[in-house]
Amino acid sequence: MNGDHALGPADLDQYRSGTTLTTTPSAVEIFDTTLRDGAQFEGISLTVDDKLRIAEQLDKLGVHWIEGGYPQANPKDAEFFVRAQTELHLSTSTLVAFGSTRRPLGRTDDDPTLRALVEAGTSTVCIVGKGSEFHVTEALRTTTDEGIAMVGESVKFLVGEGLRVFFDAEHFFDGYRQNSEFTLAVLEAAVTNGADAIVLCDTNGGSLPHDVQRVTAEVCAYFGNEVVVGIHAQNDSGCAVANSVAAVVGGSRHVQGTINGYGERTGNANLITVIPDLTFKMGVKTLPEDRLELLTAVSRHVAELVNLPPHAADPYVGSSAFAHKGGLHTSAIDRVGGSTYEHIDPAMVGNATRVLVSDLGGRAGMSMKAREFGVELDSKASAELSEQLKELEAQGFVFEAADASLELLMRQATGWRQSYFDVEAYRVSAYHREDLGSGSLGADLSTEATIKLWVDGERIASVGEGNGPVNALDEALRTALTAKYPELARIHLTDFKVRVIDSSADTGAVTRVLVDSSNGDQTWTTIGVSPNVIEASWMALVDSLVFGLLLADR
Repeated sequence: MNGDHALGPADLDQYRSGTTLTTTPSAVEIFDTTLRDGAQFEGISLTVDDKLRIAEQLDKLGVHWIEGGYPQANPKDAEFFVRAQTELHLSTSTLVAFGSTRRPLGRTDDDPTLRALVEAGTSTVCIVGKGSEFHVTEALRTTTDEGIAMVGESVKFLVGEGLRVFFDAEHFFDGYRQNSEFTLAVLEAAVTNGADAIVLCDTNGGSLPHDVQRVTAEVCAYFGNEVVVGIHAQNDSGCAVANSVAAVVGGSRHVQGTINGYGERTGNANLITVIPDLTFKMGVKTLPEDRLELLTAVSRHVAELVNLPPHAADPYVGSSAFAHKGGLHTSAIDRVGGSTYEHIDPAMVGNATRVLVSDLGGRAGMSMKAREFGVELDSKASAELSEQLKELEAQGFVFEAADASLELLMRQATGWRQSYFDVEAYRVSAYHREDLGSGSLGADLSTEATIKLWVDGERIASVGEGNGPVNALDEALRTALTAKYPELARIHLTDFKVRVIDSSADTGAVTRVLVDSSNGDQTWTTIGVSPNVIEASWMALVDSLVFGLLLADR
């Protein structure tokens, strides 16, 4: 390090010559901030129980640090740190409390934020301070000397309380471009007072990888081995993952990010992508080796806990990450294996190869998908089914999104016919009654479905009432069939999606319905397409129950 004084322009030349760039480290620390920064993502609102469950998943994954939140920010975060002391049993990870430096012109010994960090009960804290002269003078409305003192004195106080301290230099890259002397002086204040890591934050997310790599290398060369240099990248320019990787190439040994890239505005660096990029592509050690195969499961589990759908196209862990649709691709995979169009073995991250059957595919893909289902298709049946699927997709079916309906079609191509029940007829009626008696306009809307079907030669008629036609039809079917098939009690509809395919036809447009179902152990999706939304719903509903019964027979 270059002493305790602010640097002049000449002092920086040696670090910018390109001759002192550090080498890529052999290992990095993974610092997860899903519970704090990730929780700022639009649409996420975590309860304390949610945060505890997510922390358990992060520990299971094996990240080094879990940033639990800002204990002074709100009662929920304060409660989290209290409950974590008795309810959170971490075996791999270390819990971190987040806060900020002391206030301008304030004292560390009576600063409420610093006191809350001391009382949070964690061995490690992370504090944020301004790394940009502009933000010190304009946002904090104080002097640069005071901005530096706020950082140094806060770190010194927390270290004096026996805590390990990480320092997040907010707006670092913007500040470094504007006035590198001040920004490095801020980092020096943190290091000389005992910070274990200085984290370079691309707070506005506007930096690009080549710039992040260069600047990180300059900072790493300047401080040498005296402190760990980290990276915290936002995704506003779509480069958070790339910037994190670039920072590691520049010498960073500490990477901050979130599960699935959740975070304020456009999100943070997605650790689920950063980790395998570093490990499998660069040979940099991140998580324990036996935990890497948990990446997919943890990604999806956390998505469930935050109540957001998983992103199918996410690298490595998305359901589409190793899905193949084109005939050329599926044919090559069938002959040679996944390495022809897969950059890694999907099992390394807990994912799997999928073949999507569509009008873009060929016989090889059809055969591979049939084998996946345990269905034996001869060449004639495969060719005929391929042509049938092309016609159905032209009508609006998308079997890549409805594997259960596809499996039923494949079984039918072998001559199989479901023998659980035969439908004779069904009818749906709805009535709407206005309630004007109370002086305010109200309404009562009810739907009734009547079905007639045959089970083992017996004709059964049943009626179901529900909140809409699908619910009513489902109730009528269950009323008719549950006595014969009690396993239907375990099958539940979990989601119902409707999409108008041809909007130019107005009310006569073709409608696609997707129904998600579960028996508690497995989930499946079925599809129906028709100009009549009730008919499309009925098709998907019948397929769902038939497939559920088929699963129960296996």
